[in-house]
Amino acid sequence: MKLIDWYIIKRYLGTFFVMILLFIPIGIMVDIAEKIDKFKENEVPSSALFSYYIDFTWYFSNLLFPIFLFLSVIWFTSKLANNSEIIAILSSGISFTRFMRPFMISALLIAIIAFGMGMFIVPNSNKGYNEFVFKYIKKKNERNTSYLFKQINPEEFIYVSSYNPLRKRANNFTLEKFNKQKLELKITAESIRWVQKDSFFRLSNYTKRTVNGDNEFFEILKVKDTIFDFKIDDLAPVNYKAETLTMLDLNDFVRKEKESGSVMINSHLLVRHKRYSLPLASFILTIIAVSMSSFKRRGGMGVNLAFGITLGFLFIFFDKIFGVLVTKSNFSPFLGAWLPLFLFGVLAIFLLKYAKR
Repeated sequence: MKLIDWYIIKRYLGTFFVMILLFIPIGIMVDIAEKIDKFKENEVPSSALFSYYIDFTWYFSNLLFPIFLFLSVIWFTSKLANNSEIIAILSSGISFTRFMRPFMISALLIAIIAFGMGMFIVPNSNKGYNEFVFKYIKKKNERNTSYLFKQINPEEFIYVSSYNPLRKRANNFTLEKFNKQKLELKITAESIRWVQKDSFFRLSNYTKRTVNGDNEFFEILKVKDTIFDFKIDDLAPVNYKAETLTMLDLNDFVRKEKESGSVMINSHLLVRHKRYSLPLASFILTIIAVSMSSFKRRGGMGVNLAFGITLGFLFIFFDKIFGVLVTKSNFSPFLGAWLPLFLFGVLAIFLLKYAKR
């Protein structure tokens, strides 16, 4: 690797991390200004605030990762162009493709870091961030708690009309077991409650109907203590559950949600796809940034930065729009995560061909 390669890699990585360190305090100050009334109203403890802003730092960095990367590459590449360093490099006989190599090596390093963060660090921060927001800021809409249906294994289905996560209690409980599409067992109860102390379910106004050929047997009790092959919180996991799971846990969670017929499955699949698509965005955004800023413009660096901010926010805009389509309709989670990369990939190819000329 030549000296010029090390020079570009150090400038790329250095500018990227400095950009993050500059913008994180700004993000924290904006968030404080927006939420300070809620903090005072709910008397949020200082220890909770400290933990929240540690989690917020990771959340914020992951959310605006494309913009940080885009602006940092445009910033130092524009400086190279304004100082005529790029002209000197290309005039020495180095092709534009060879000139791009240290940029792509740097993008690979950033992608590896982003992948590791997204799979193992950011999920834990997302959990703390979301728990704080729903406890002190929103205080509602953390999970769907009405008319819940779930398949707990290939033969058994459960239904409740409502669920209270604080009391670990659900109303109008029904469990049905089928054998080759024929009803074999049906349990109903006015309510079901998880008894944490003794680790069992307590059902009130319990009725059990067992079907054996042409015969039916009934068991009716005022109160029934028993165990089932599910956890009470499985009835209504928090909406952001997938965002809080590391790689292996997320794969297991998605598999179980698919089997249970969860209405949130598209959202969970979208989260998993984004864990892989976001790191790869570093390559596409690097190509676009270098292609845009590798030659001098009238107006200097300011014009390049304006283009960079516009395209960076446009990338996030498309990412959010397709994400909403996935969660609110039957739009494919795969397309929701990868279509923005495809669109910007086409733009990257076009700009790279233009820059080579």
